[in-house]
Amino acid sequence: MRHGMTMCVIGTVLLMMANGYTMQQKEDAKKNASKVPPLILVDKGASLAPIIVFKDAPPMTRKAADELAAYIEKVGGAKPQVIEGLPDPLPEKAIWVGFQPKLKELFPKIDFDFKYPEEILITANDKNLVIAGRDRWDPQHLMVNDRFSKPTVSWQQEFGTVNAVYTFIQDYLDVRWLWPGETGEDIIKKEKIAFAPFEYRYHPQIRLRGGILCQSVPGNNQGVSHDWGRLQRMQLDSANRADINHCFYDWWDRFHETHPEYFALQPDGSRSGYPAHGGEKICQSNPGVWDQWLDDVAKKLEKDPTRTMFSAAFTDNNTSGHCICEKCRAWDVPEAKKRLLTWSGMAEEYVALSDRDVMFANILARKLKQRYPGKDYCVQIFGYGPTRPAPVKNKPDDNVIVAHVTNWFAGLEDSDPESLDNEKASQEFADWAATGAKMFYRPNLPSQGGMYVMLPDVPFGRAAETFRYVAKHNCTGIFFDTIDECWPTQGPLYYLMAHLAWNPYQDGYAVMDDYYRRGFGPAAQQLKAYWTLMEETRNRMVDGKLTYSQVYDAAFFKRAAGLLDGADAAVAKAPEIYRRRIAYVRVGLEFTRKMIEAMDLNTRWKTDKKAADRIRALWKELELIVNEKENHIYWNAFMGFKSWLHPDFIEKK
Repeated sequence: MRHGMTMCVIGTVLLMMANGYTMQQKEDAKKNASKVPPLILVDKGASLAPIIVFKDAPPMTRKAADELAAYIEKVGGAKPQVIEGLPDPLPEKAIWVGFQPKLKELFPKIDFDFKYPEEILITANDKNLVIAGRDRWDPQHLMVNDRFSKPTVSWQQEFGTVNAVYTFIQDYLDVRWLWPGETGEDIIKKEKIAFAPFEYRYHPQIRLRGGILCQSVPGNNQGVSHDWGRLQRMQLDSANRADINHCFYDWWDRFHETHPEYFALQPDGSRSGYPAHGGEKICQSNPGVWDQWLDDVAKKLEKDPTRTMFSAAFTDNNTSGHCICEKCRAWDVPEAKKRLLTWSGMAEEYVALSDRDVMFANILARKLKQRYPGKDYCVQIFGYGPTRPAPVKNKPDDNVIVAHVTNWFAGLEDSDPESLDNEKASQEFADWAATGAKMFYRPNLPSQGGMYVMLPDVPFGRAAETFRYVAKHNCTGIFFDTIDECWPTQGPLYYLMAHLAWNPYQDGYAVMDDYYRRGFGPAAQQLKAYWTLMEETRNRMVDGKLTYSQVYDAAFFKRAAGLLDGADAAVAKAPEIYRRRIAYVRVGLEFTRKMIEAMDLNTRWKTDKKAADRIRALWKELELIVNEKENHIYWNAFMGFKSWLHPDFIEKK
């Protein structure tokens, strides 16, 4: 990691290499950097540099400055003062959080013009450290409604400085947040915090990151990792409020009496709204639909002027009821791949509707630009069902975003289940990207490995491969629908995905090796073996299409428990924190054991009273685990298992 004086000198040289300097210039830079005295922030329990945050900083930026002070104290033993606004006189040394004009005098050779979304800058000379980034916010609209229509306080459009602070804490103060809560935080105390001059810049490609753990985004209080997600630079992203939803789901109730022509023409000549229940399709070629959509956008902007992306994605029941009017069908391309579409009482192998959908999106996107010139407003559509294959002729406009909705995750070879040609879903994603489309990756996660039932579904290697793949294909956003958090069984995967969302080109196994080393010290190898067992077991089950009980058998649990026993032995004389972390992992193993037993018994409790009684007992034991807040398990998702797992609940229903 980038910490300490030697590494910072190397970082400066590497930056120059990337910018095309000659070898002699690189050598000169290395010599000059080593001659400059280091910037010392803390020395032997004394703080030598206050934190200066710019005047009238938005609340989250000020919060980050306070957290920075707290972590400097945790690492170095001394808490710096936090000053708001430009002090007079200036202190001899300072840590500057966020840009202010004085920095151009203090760093005359540094470019403070942030050209990229979410760009961050961390730089130091012998007197000052700057932690800043591209910030965008509207002081009049710091309280907005998020995608769940709940009030979100202190919202910004870009949190460059905030994420720069958390990058500094992690990469330069060497802090780790392994999982939420006290036991998940790992601090290495230092007598001196000092840095040689350096400059580090970065801007993340993935600008929608919070949707990976969408239960814990701002405004959604159901999740259990809000603070953790913020520290990991997931939560405060620049596209977090993107409208990653179906559109038109409420149009039938609003317009079917006054504007039946808005809805898809059916084979029987009606505009019946088939298949109903929020799945009604619209007539995309109808100009009245375009104008009504724009009017809806205007109303959304009245409520929240900070929004920039607006959904035009068709409703769910994705293959049913699409319009067959002459104008809509004229947008279809005969050469397109075939999909099975359905209407009331009939089905037909028909061409994919991707060209039609892009035509519709482009019309709306151009109308957005006409009505709101100079605004960075986008239209979002889905690559979903009949639009998963890429369009043949039409290309999305530059303000159209395609959220590719598929069921593949951690399996690049998986087929699209709706493809008539057994086409790979990952190839469909790449084909869309080849059109120049701006891509979001939005999988409906399958539960092949037990994700939905909170089992150890942790495909580390395949997840890293997936993140890298979508990133190479124009991906700027990732949203999962949905991960119900169970940290003791799946937490390391969440950790890995958080790091990959910030930089998808990292070596995933290297990230995990650091996780084991920092989290478990002398027991790192035993914990690596434990989670490798979880990964291999999951992959064996998925690849072999095996059942839970076939892979989570007595031999599995004996081996897993043995690895944790070995871990306990390895840390017998080590600090207590390691034993507490191993105990946290052991909670996940016990949760898995009880869930597997309950699911096995669930197949025979109706004819076996002892099985029913045992499930009731297991349920109480599982509830105790979930009720313990420090275990960080999403209660609502767990309670959903009652509908199919608890005998009393099933009988009552």
